[in-house]
Amino acid sequence: MAANAQLPQRLGNLGRNFRSMGGSAGNDSLRRRDKLEDSITIFFRYLDSSRNYKLDSSVNDFTLRFPIPATNVYLGNDGTASRSILFEPTMKAGWDPGFHAFDIYKWTPDKIRFFNTTRPYTELNYLLGSRSEQIIEVLHTQNIKPDWNASFNYRLINSPGFFKNQKTNHNNYLFTSRYQSKSRRYTNYFFILANSLQSAESGGIMNDEDYLNDPIFKDRFNIPTNIGGDQAFGTNFFSTKISTGNRYREMTILMRQQYDLGKKDSLVTDSTVIPLFYPRLRFEHSFSYSKYNYQFIDYAADSVYYSDYYDYTLPNSFDSVAVRDQWREFVNDFSIYQFPDAKNLQQFIKVGASVQNLSGSFTQSAKSFYNIIGHGEYRNRTRNQKWDIEAMGRLYFTGLNAGDYEGHISLQSYVGKKLGYLKAGFENVNKSPSFLFDSRSSFYLDTLQSFKKENTSHIFASFINPALQLKLSGDYYLVSNYMYLTSYYKLNQENALFNLLRISLQKVFRIGRHWNWYADIYLQQKTGNVQVNVPLLFTRNRLAFEGVFYKNLNLSTGIEVKYHTPYNADGYSPLLGQFFYQDSLQIANRPDVSLFLNFRIRSFKAFFNVSNLNTINNLGGFGFTKNNLAAPGYPYPGLQIRLGIYWSFVN
Repeated sequence: MAANAQLPQRLGNLGRNFRSMGGSAGNDSLRRRDKLEDSITIFFRYLDSSRNYKLDSSVNDFTLRFPIPATNVYLGNDGTASRSILFEPTMKAGWDPGFHAFDIYKWTPDKIRFFNTTRPYTELNYLLGSRSEQIIEVLHTQNIKPDWNASFNYRLINSPGFFKNQKTNHNNYLFTSRYQSKSRRYTNYFFILANSLQSAESGGIMNDEDYLNDPIFKDRFNIPTNIGGDQAFGTNFFSTKISTGNRYREMTILMRQQYDLGKKDSLVTDSTVIPLFYPRLRFEHSFSYSKYNYQFIDYAADSVYYSDYYDYTLPNSFDSVAVRDQWREFVNDFSIYQFPDAKNLQQFIKVGASVQNLSGSFTQSAKSFYNIIGHGEYRNRTRNQKWDIEAMGRLYFTGLNAGDYEGHISLQSYVGKKLGYLKAGFENVNKSPSFLFDSRSSFYLDTLQSFKKENTSHIFASFINPALQLKLSGDYYLVSNYMYLTSYYKLNQENALFNLLRISLQKVFRIGRHWNWYADIYLQQKTGNVQVNVPLLFTRNRLAFEGVFYKNLNLSTGIEVKYHTPYNADGYSPLLGQFFYQDSLQIANRPDVSLFLNFRIRSFKAFFNVSNLNTINNLGGFGFTKNNLAAPGYPYPGLQIRLGIYWSFVN
C-alpha cells in the first residue's frame, strides 16, 4: 500500500537517516503538476556536499518543523535555553566563544541549503500557540537564470511564556546565491546569515514546590522569580524590550569560488546537443567575515542574588549588570580537489590551508589572535551506491589554538534489501577550552585557573534496515580533561579518564492497516566518578493512525508519550548562559503526554498539537498545574495548544 511506498514518512526521524544516504530522498520530494502538466523540479545541496536533496513533505513528526528537537530539554518556553538530554560533547576543535545554550535556534553555515529550481518557489509558515506563542517563517527561491539561483529565508520566534520573565524574541535572516558558468568550470557560492537571539532570564521561580502547589498561583505568571522583577505580560511581537536577559547576535558573510580543470564532452540527442564537463582538478577559495556579540544585561539587578549565586558585589543595593564579549573573525581558505574518477564527483581528495584572524573586545580589554590550520579530506560514494567512505582531518599548526586537531573516518555499506545498511566510524577531537574558560573573557568570574586541552574519542556504529523499519545504533565516548561548571560560575576540569556508552533503537511497528507505533529508546551509562548526569533511559513513543485518504489527504494523528528515568538534571546559570552540574535535586517527572493531528493536502500542511496533558491536577480545583521540571527552579508549562500552517506556492 501507500504506507510502504513512503518509507521516510513512516520512520519519522529515522527517515532522515535514509534521506541523508540518498537512498530514499525521492519519496519525500515536492513535485506538483498543474492542469497544463507543467511541473516544478526543485532540489538543494549543502555547502560542503555534492549530493542533491529534495524537500521533505512528510507530516508524521511535528518536531521536524519545530525548533526544539524531541531529545532536548528547555527552560519552559519556546526560545529559552536548551540542551540535549543525551550526552553529546562538542566535537569541534579550535576557537569557540563558549555560548551554546541557544544553538538550536540558530541557523548555521553547515545547514544552509543552496537551491536549484525550474520555477519560483515560496513557503509561508505560521505557528500560533498558547499564550501568544508565534513562529513565522518565509522561504523564497528562484533561478534568476538557468545556472544562477538566489533564495531568501526569514524566521521569527516570539513567545511571552507562561511564567514571568520568560519572554523570547529570535530573528533569523538568510540570503544565498549559487552561480555556475555555462562551461561548468566556475562555481560561486555566496550567503549572508544573521541570528539575533533575545531571551529574558528569570533565574528560576522562587521556592518552586511551595508556589507550584499553592492554588492561589494557579495562573503561573503570578509566581515571583529570582531576577527580572515584576514585568508585565506582553503579546506584541514587534516589542523586543528585554530588561534582564541574554542578547546574542551573530552575522556571517561568505563567498566561495571554485574553478575546475577537466575534460569537455557532449550528449547528442535527436534535436539538441547537451554540453558536458568532467572535472579532474578543482581550485577553491573561500573568504568569510563574521561578527559575534554575546551580552547579558540586568538593568535592575538585585545585589543579594548576585552576591549569593555569583559572589559578585554591586556598587549599590540596586544597580545594573552588563557583561559582554564581542568578536570579529576573518577566515581565508585555499583548497585543491582531485577527482580520481571524472564521472563520479562524489569521489575526491581535498587538501587545503586556512588563516583565521580573530579580534576580541571584552568589558575591560581587547585582544587579537590568529590560527593557521591545515585540513584534508577523502570521500568516495561509489557509483553503484554500495559503499560510502568519509575521512577528514584538521590540525591547528600555530596560533591561539595551536595543537588542536580533529579527525573523522566512517564507512557505510549497503549489504542488500534484506539487511539494509551498515555504518561504523571513529572520531577524535583534541580541543582547547572554550573562551569562556579564559580569564580574559568578561564572563570569567571564577578565581584564576589554567586548563588543559580536552580530548574526546567517539566510536559509533549503526544498522539500518528499511525492510524492518529499524535503526539500531551504538555510541561510545572516551573523554579526558572534561570541562564543565559546578555552580553558577565555578569552572572545573575532570582530569580522570571516563567513558559513556549509549545504545539507541528506533523502530516502527505496524499494528494495523493504518496504525503504527513509532518507538525511540535511548540507554545511557557512564563509568567513573565524573560529574556528568544523564538519565539511564529516555524514550519517545508515538501511536499514530495514518494513511492517504480521499486521494489527496495524507493524515497522521495519535498520541505521543515521552519519559526519562529520574536523574539530577543540570542547573542553569542565567548570567553565563550555561548549564552546570548539580547533585542536590533529583528530577522525577511524569511522562510527557501529547495529542497530535497532522495532515497534508497537496501543498498545504497543518499541524495541531495539544501537549502537557500529563499536568492535569485536581488540587485547588481542576486544572493543568502538575508541572514537570526541566531544571531546578524551571518548570514546564501546563496545557499547551499549537496550530501550525505551512503552505507552499509554485509561481
